[in-house]
Amino acid sequence: MTPSPASPTSRPASGGTIGVMDVGGGHATAALVDPARPDLVAAEHATDLDPHADTATLLDALAGAARASAAEAPSGTPPTDWAIAMPGPFDAETGRGTFAGVDKFAALAGVDLRTALADRLGIAPAGVRFVNDAVSYGIGEWATGAGDRAARMVCITLGTGVGSAFLDDGREVASGDTVPESGDAHRLTFDGRPLEETISSPAIRDRFRDRTGQERSVAEVCAAARAEDDDAVAVIDTAMRALGVALAPWLVRFEATRLVVGGSIARSWDVIGAPIRAGLEDAVPGLVGGGDGPGALVVLPGTLRGSAPLVGAAVWWERG
Repeated sequence: MTPSPASPTSRPASGGTIGVMDVGGGHATAALVDPARPDLVAAEHATDLDPHADTATLLDALAGAARASAAEAPSGTPPTDWAIAMPGPFDAETGRGTFAGVDKFAALAGVDLRTALADRLGIAPAGVRFVNDAVSYGIGEWATGAGDRAARMVCITLGTGVGSAFLDDGREVASGDTVPESGDAHRLTFDGRPLEETISSPAIRDRFRDRTGQERSVAEVCAAARAEDDDAVAVIDTAMRALGVALAPWLVRFEATRLVVGGSIARSWDVIGAPIRAGLEDAVPGLVGGGDGPGALVVLPGTLRGSAPLVGAAVWWERG
């Protein structure tokens, strides 16, 4: 299997603590991590982001979160190495994104983020590296979370879209016939439509509104399903079964032994877990097991939540 070409080619020059950052549509969280102990996330600082702000405002906010964490470096010396988990569409190798079709960060499209952030942090551009946020999330869960360092693991993150990481011994697999195009589950289809039109926060909200005429957040729809509201149950069941059906053939091709589901929607695992497993079984009977037999797929919710991409960024850097 071929690791992502965006993987770093060297370990931190300092050999110690590095800075890590997770950039989301409405937030950025920075922290300090010793790659030798990625389970210990320190000096965590979060800041709100306006995804429609101008370029300077966004860059200053990102750098501000990083500086706040760097100020707490145990050695008293700010880190000169930063691993940053970025959402797509983003080219981790060049440090530039298009952010096309995602309704956020338009002001950052085409901007050389590596140089811009390095200038603001007073470090060399070579000290700033980028990794996809869903991949970083998956590596974090693999290293210290629900993945339990499984040899063949798939992590799916559910929120405004469907993120994915196909991991061979904790390294991203983004090409070949065992993974979807570029390793991206969001490219899959269900009933002839893009998967995210069925399983994503916007899709779930839209379907519930279509059935009931009511505007509800996904957390509220899940709460209603927990309370056995028929409309909510139907919406969640349809979406999560679709996810299982779409993923199942790829889990078989990849020979995955563990599927970890994270992201904001996975916080309602008591509601979504069963229909995901049902969809997997609908597509490939006997696929889901308890982990006692060879090849049995274990399906679990992520355990690290917001710290997963921070842990993953540090592990990704160290294992480069």
